[in-house]
Formats: sequence, C-alpha cells, structure tokens
Amino acid sequence: QVRLEESGGGSVQAGGYLRLSCVDSGFAWSFNCMAWFRQAPGKEREGVAGIIYGATYYSDSVNGRFTISRDNGKNTMFLQMNKLDAEDTAMYYCAADRVCRGDTWSDERRYNFWGQGTQVTVSS
Repeated sequence: QVRLEESGGGSVQAGGYLRLSCVDSGFAWSFNCMAWFRQAPGKEREGVAGIIYGATYYSDSVNGRFTISRDNGKNTMFLQMNKLDAEDTAMYYCAADRVCRGDTWSDERRYNFWGQGTQVTVSS
C-alpha cells in the first residue's frame, strides 16, 4: 500500500534554505514519476519540480534555486530549496505515479498518490 509522507518543512528567513523529504513508508516504491507541488493560501496548487523517468523538470519560479532528487535505495525523494523568499511560502506536497509523461509533469491530475503536505514559511 502506498503511503507518501513529507517532512522537512518549517520556518526560515528569506535567503535561507530547507530540504524536504518524501518517503513511501508503504514500501510500494515503483514510481517512474514523482513531483513536488505547492499551494499557497488563496492560490491554486502548482507544480514545483518533477523527476520523470530520471529526467528532472522545474517551474520557472524555482529553476536554479531548487533541486529535486531521489534515493531509490531509501524510497525517498528530496527537494533542496535554496535562496528561499516569501513567495515560496506554501504547503508542499509530494506526488507520485507509475506512468506519466515529461511534458505534463506539472499537471496534478497525472498523479494518483499524494502525501499530506509539509508547511514551508519564509519570512522577509
């Protein structure tokens, strides 16, 4: 049974960094498609970064500041977030599925498995 759990969120000052983790504690790690999404208050959920069949994708707003990676041996996906600013404040979710396409990595409808989210708050 798939059970995605995020961790690593918290409060940080602008310019700081955080590292988010997403682990499949249900040990059903057979995903070819994984991504991080975020949702700020009053805004729609948006794709932040994806790792699709080994290739990585980023939204324009985080490209160059965030890095997505995964450790298959530990059933874990990471999001290293550097140079954080107030616009990065949001609830961050990991998402996964077994089949997807790179050109739709940021479409939340493509993912059937989701974590509960971890809050990131950046103060200016």
